[in-house]
Amino acid sequence: MNTQKHTILILGASGFIGNAIYKEVCSYFETHGTYYLQKEQFIENQVFHYYDTAKGGIAEILKAVNPSVIISSHKGDQRSTFQEHKVICEYIKAHHNSRLLFISTAQVFDGMFEYPSYENDTPKSATALGVFKIKMERLLLTEIPAQLAIIRLPLVLGNTSPIITLLRKSAEFATSFEVYPNKIISVNTINKITQQIHYIINKNLDGIFHLASEDVIHHHDLMMEICNRYNGKFPIFKNAYSRNDDSYNAILPKFNKLPEPYTITVAQVVDNCILEDIITLRNN
Repeated sequence: MNTQKHTILILGASGFIGNAIYKEVCSYFETHGTYYLQKEQFIENQVFHYYDTAKGGIAEILKAVNPSVIISSHKGDQRSTFQEHKVICEYIKAHHNSRLLFISTAQVFDGMFEYPSYENDTPKSATALGVFKIKMERLLLTEIPAQLAIIRLPLVLGNTSPIITLLRKSAEFATSFEVYPNKIISVNTINKITQQIHYIINKNLDGIFHLASEDVIHHHDLMMEICNRYNGKFPIFKNAYSRNDDSYNAILPKFNKLPEPYTITVAQVVDNCILEDIITLRNN
């Protein structure tokens, strides 16, 4: 397949992750996206398509766009989302040169605590979101295994990420911010994730990918380090515990690793967050 002729459809292109992917790939490929909220922002954009998961209509969008790569990164009610992906699977099977990149989450392993989780581990979740993502992954692995990349993400940071935005505001106004002292996590930045996904598209890769740092850190220590490096201001950290002992909620790459330029460490994640803040401050 000639990657230069890709047409990409991003489901959820108005969201934090979907919009970042759109900005990364739109200069290289014909790229379309869907949106649900923020109508005024996207209604005049000819490559953005209004889409309400609950009302359906994904088949019409697929027919209009005729994508060779579909990136599923949006949120919707579980029943509608599941049915929607059945329709997507039928489209993928009917178009042999097309493929799906499904954005999943580390929460498919949030029922496992003793070790970090790798690509080939059997998921086990204790939360509604994690259980649903497992259900979605199983559907896709059954229906379109050779035309599928499952992208599992850890905690995603970056200058405009929801958690960093909240942390910054909490530090500025000395309000409470919840941290988990005995939770061990992996992380990534939104910038690195979009680069990694771009690489996966270019190389036509399939399988399960853990787009996470190659090491781990305690959640509390991570937030302390970011605050300390940013401006020395700290929020009122509110400790939260789900278990008495240290527990892992970390995914790590092992069997489906990307080349070295597309890897990242916790230290690099922290550096990236601080660098983005410095650039933002200079531009304001």
